[in-house]
Amino acid sequence: MDIHHHIAQRLRELRGARGYSLDALAQRSGVSRSNISLIERGESSPTAAVLDKLAIGLGVALASFFDESADGGAAHEGAAAPSPHIRAADQPRWQDPASGYVRRRLSPPAPSPLQLVEVVFPPGQRVALDSAVPGADIHQQVWLLEGRMELTVGDTLWPLAAGDCLGMQLNQPIVFHNPGTVPARYLVALATVAPFAALAPIAPRSQPPARVTKTTTPPTARRKP
Repeated sequence: MDIHHHIAQRLRELRGARGYSLDALAQRSGVSRSNISLIERGESSPTAAVLDKLAIGLGVALASFFDESADGGAAHEGAAAPSPHIRAADQPRWQDPASGYVRRRLSPPAPSPLQLVEVVFPPGQRVALDSAVPGADIHQQVWLLEGRMELTVGDTLWPLAAGDCLGMQLNQPIVFHNPGTVPARYLVALATVAPFAALAPIAPRSQPPARVTKTTTPPTARRKP
């Protein structure tokens, strides 16, 4: 499936799973209703910034738009389970229309709390993401393989050289910037520690049953008929 149609399908699935109308998601995300509709029909190629806004409005990580679809990630009756192996040629690639950075999902289709992504980031480009995912404990590590990057996590600037690795939690804004003159290439590892509150609501804890104390009539109180 073409990556743009895959994103369109995932957006429809995620919005439908939460019962959000187009207007509701537009209000929650700050992305216009018409733009969401175009993306869902595969007629618009959203930027990373737009996908980030939609992800926050849906209460998921941006990476969720590149996950396997519900009908492709789960095995149907009589169908083979999702494979734990994926060839390099089959790994889906997506390019941000605004910055030109290329994202390649390395992880196979089989479900896993860990996801690996390779990114090639053009020189001089900058991408700012809110990255505050409510109701989820998502951790991310960036391992720079080639070039230079500057990551601003919250209010802290982290300059990265080849071989450096930076860990962070997706609960605050993150700015990616390549200050060099050559493309930077890095590996991203994402792990979900706790389930999304929106996907797995916690049921109210039931009260323990009242303790019943069994009483026995003292022998002296027993009477024969």
